[in-house]
Amino acid sequence: MSLIHLLCWLLSARLSLQEIINIAKPGCPTKCGNLTVPYPFGIGSNCSMNPWFYIDCDTSVDPPNMLVSSRNEFRLIDISESQIRIKNHFLTSLCGNRSMNFTLDFSETPYTFSDVNRLTHVGCSDLAVLEGLSHRYVAPNLTLNNFAGGCVSLCSDDDQFHGGSCPGNGCCQIPVPKGAVFLKSFISSLEDRWGNVKSKPCSYSFIVEKDNFTFEAVSGLSEGAVVLDWRIGTENCSQARNSSNFGCHGNSVCIDADAVVGGYSCSCLKGYQGNPYLPPGCSDIDECINNPCHSTAMCVNNQGNFTCECRRGYSGDGWRNSTGCFRTALSMQYRGWTFYKPSERVLAGFSAGTLTAVFLSLFSGLTNFVIRKVRKRNLKNRRRKFFKQNGGLLLQQQASVQDGQSIPGNTRIFTAKELEKATDRFNESRILGQGGQGTVYKGMLPDGQIVAIKKSQLVDEHKSKYLVEQFINEVVILSQINHRNVVKLLGCCLEEEVPHLVYEFVPNGTLFDHIHDDNNGPEFPFSWNNCLKIAADVAGALAYLHSAASLPILHRDIKSSNILLDEKYAAKVSDFGISKSIAIGQTHITTRANGTFGYMDPEYFQSSQFTEKSDVYSFGVVLVELLTGLKPIIPSTSEEDAKGLASHFWSSMNEDNLDSILDARIVAEGEKEGVVAVAKLAKRCLNLNGKERPNMKEVAIELENVRMAQMGSTVDTRLQEDSEILSKGNYDYGWTSTRDFGTRSASASDIHPITFDTI
Repeated sequence: MSLIHLLCWLLSARLSLQEIINIAKPGCPTKCGNLTVPYPFGIGSNCSMNPWFYIDCDTSVDPPNMLVSSRNEFRLIDISESQIRIKNHFLTSLCGNRSMNFTLDFSETPYTFSDVNRLTHVGCSDLAVLEGLSHRYVAPNLTLNNFAGGCVSLCSDDDQFHGGSCPGNGCCQIPVPKGAVFLKSFISSLEDRWGNVKSKPCSYSFIVEKDNFTFEAVSGLSEGAVVLDWRIGTENCSQARNSSNFGCHGNSVCIDADAVVGGYSCSCLKGYQGNPYLPPGCSDIDECINNPCHSTAMCVNNQGNFTCECRRGYSGDGWRNSTGCFRTALSMQYRGWTFYKPSERVLAGFSAGTLTAVFLSLFSGLTNFVIRKVRKRNLKNRRRKFFKQNGGLLLQQQASVQDGQSIPGNTRIFTAKELEKATDRFNESRILGQGGQGTVYKGMLPDGQIVAIKKSQLVDEHKSKYLVEQFINEVVILSQINHRNVVKLLGCCLEEEVPHLVYEFVPNGTLFDHIHDDNNGPEFPFSWNNCLKIAADVAGALAYLHSAASLPILHRDIKSSNILLDEKYAAKVSDFGISKSIAIGQTHITTRANGTFGYMDPEYFQSSQFTEKSDVYSFGVVLVELLTGLKPIIPSTSEEDAKGLASHFWSSMNEDNLDSILDARIVAEGEKEGVVAVAKLAKRCLNLNGKERPNMKEVAIELENVRMAQMGSTVDTRLQEDSEILSKGNYDYGWTSTRDFGTRSASASDIHPITFDTI
């Protein structure tokens, strides 16, 4: 091998590190139990490509349950590149005169039934029927076709079925067409037509994978799996490549899902590995790690492939399982001695080990020097790129920004090195919390100040421009605010791949945790006076944002999880990621629905027009949380579906049944007049007609009046009269959303941002 080749090999061996293969989005779990969950699927909020790929991992049982798109009946078993398998418990049964049918509906989702499924019927003298709808893709449209099929199951007179394969005695099957999105099954008995035969008491039909099913007893009929094909969108590759949200990233290939149903999937190119749905895409496989070359050859890794090069004095293809490398006529051995042509006698004096040692010592210092220089230059270029990418130039338009200097509002620009040191290189032990916007770490600055550092979430490239604008928006908005009940922004960092925000540290967590976490117990002084103070603090902060800031600011995501509590349990409003400044005199902004389900103003949801009264509605939900101790989404029970807390509270007020939903601690500690006054105020805030709601300034004043009354002052008579007048209104609060995929039975579902807001 030439000297140049050896040098290149040494450099590449030192400089190349095996990249960590991305499985899930950064900051998101990769496993639920023993099952790996790769993106575009994701566990938790904002970890999947869209709501249909959301996986709810229930770790309260062992092994954990995995629900697809939060639907209780779809329990996930396995995920592959193009299919998922869900547990089969969809049964049609016929027991005497009693029958039970099933329907499965995957229309308007990225899932279709695979043609490896069969409707399998087990019983005697039955007609099993399968009806449904299937997709058919004729560019550029996706249409639905009807289909139907049936089969008859028979049992021999001498031998009713005792198990075995299907089809067979007492078992028949109906193919499920590829692209089916809706299935309905029912059973019709044929005993009346064919006379009485020996039969089982009950007959059953169910969907199951064709080659993965045998039966022995009725109790084991539903243990198989249902196979669903999944895809991205409905466009084929040629159409999707022209769209801004194309899902395939670097070193990957787009594959048309199927001519029947449309859509596409992504796969890494040969010689690459990783997740093609996550930026930057697939990474090169270093085949040389397992050295497929002959012992006398050197493996050279290239992008997407590798080569085997025979050493000097050898020829051949270099492969271990092929011709390998063999000696050429340049040299031969005799009794341990090697004889060369005269021109090579000088080199013959050195053994291969000696040459390697010389080369290593000669270039070790050089390679170390090159590595340091390359890394330093790359780091500098990388940080300059990220500074520009994360909006540094936009901030410079606001003011002259240099290292260590400030932008308006005394907001400091931190370096990446400072934040790495403050968080011990973003150690997992420093994590305070994780959410849809990113991960929050606890850090300590060189002067000893404790801070909270929010590391934004890494997202797809086509969203980067929008997120930079959102980041700049939050920095500029928080730079204008100076209020004791609004969390203070200390600075930001633009030198990393995702922007970082540095806030004052608020030690006692969120109001949501203290209201709904039973483990807090006596540590949180949940007295009526404290609840009033927290409500008054938040109302005062919102009144300031709406009326006293230099430009009115609409928060747009008021909820108890965005209200932090300091060491004295004073409230601080946080998370201004989707907040908006509006011009003085401007009444609303028009935007796609964006917020948190359970807190969102139904008027805004329907009209897409957000006003200051939309913040008032969200604050009303927080008031009701304080009064009742209930979550914004009340979980479903066996008697009724999940429902919104606002709707439940409104109904209780109209039925003069407030006592039934009040928190026991409020009933025990609060004065009845004050509790009723706050409840009536909350009802006014939750009025479906935004114009009938009070503004935040009025809310703040009324809450302060109630606080004064609790301390012995006289309740403001005008407040009481207004509340009594408004309480006589008869409003129908029955708003629900049907845009979500099913209803989720709750744990932390009430604080998950709604997912139908796309960019």
